[in-house]
Amino acid sequence: MAAVANPIVVMKRYEMKYIMSPEQTEFFKKKVEGHMKIDKFGLTSIASLYYDTPDYRLIRTSIEKPAFKEKIRLRSYGLASDSSPVFLELKRKAYGIVYKRRVQSTLPLVKKFFDCEGDICAGGQINREITTFRDYYQTLVPACLIIYDRIAYFEPGGDLRLTIDHNPRYRYDELNLKTSMEGNSLLEKGYTILEVKVQQAVPLWLSAILTEGHIYKNSFSKYGEAYRQQPVSKR
Repeated sequence: MAAVANPIVVMKRYEMKYIMSPEQTEFFKKKVEGHMKIDKFGLTSIASLYYDTPDYRLIRTSIEKPAFKEKIRLRSYGLASDSSPVFLELKRKAYGIVYKRRVQSTLPLVKKFFDCEGDICAGGQINREITTFRDYYQTLVPACLIIYDRIAYFEPGGDLRLTIDHNPRYRYDELNLKTSMEGNSLLEKGYTILEVKVQQAVPLWLSAILTEGHIYKNSFSKYGEAYRQQPVSKR
């Protein structure tokens, strides 16, 4: 994936998740035709490396479903190299609203950042927020790698975004973005994760599709599910 012109992104939106069976996935894809368009990247393999404290403080807090929770992850589109762009994301959720701070960087610079040897970007509010987060938790290390194959949809002229994640998987070894895109399955074979991302209300046509397909909202977390599936002896 090519470097973006603006390496710093700020997002504020509602995000809703749904687990879909193979049949529901096919139904949903057909129904959204005419309403949404697939983005130019098509099916994209994404890897997200979650950082946490050595005792998994962030994810343990998150799965307790507090009103406020936060996490930090490093994302790549396909396998990364030392020179390819990666994206460090600070994600917070408060009372149903998701706030995301996203910065483009490289693997060597990210390593220096978590080793407290430099900033992640050149000053500014986003740099302060991410650095304050790192310093507050003191020791943040690679904790879990989440991988999936994503199709993203956008609404022409609108703010609605949909993503469908196929074959979500995870691993707790080889915690880097350079080795492979392999992992253990998070869901039953053929099941997918639908995410609805919108700044305002969900449109009526989408609500109707979800109702017709018996597709119900689920408070699913990929990292949370991977943590639950991890052997207790390794926690």
